[in-house]
Amino acid sequence: MFTRLFLEHPRIVNETYTEHMGAAFGVGGRMFFASLKCFVHGLIPGLYKTAGSDAICELHRQVAPRKYDQPTF
Repeated sequence: MFTRLFLEHPRIVNETYTEHMGAAFGVGGRMFFASLKCFVHGLIPGLYKTAGSDAICELHRQVAPRKYDQPTF
């Protein structure tokens, strides 16, 4: 159970647990700050006009090449 939850997926994407955690935290952090900018944009449309779509495009370029055949939960 431990191996399946903590080690299997990082191995599939050819990373250690800590490397994978760092990569996931990096993506999550970028998404978090992009979402904050989207909320600000909703309140003040003149700010962060392309921040959301820019973040989506950049994250897609970063994450898409790392495809793997494994279901997500």
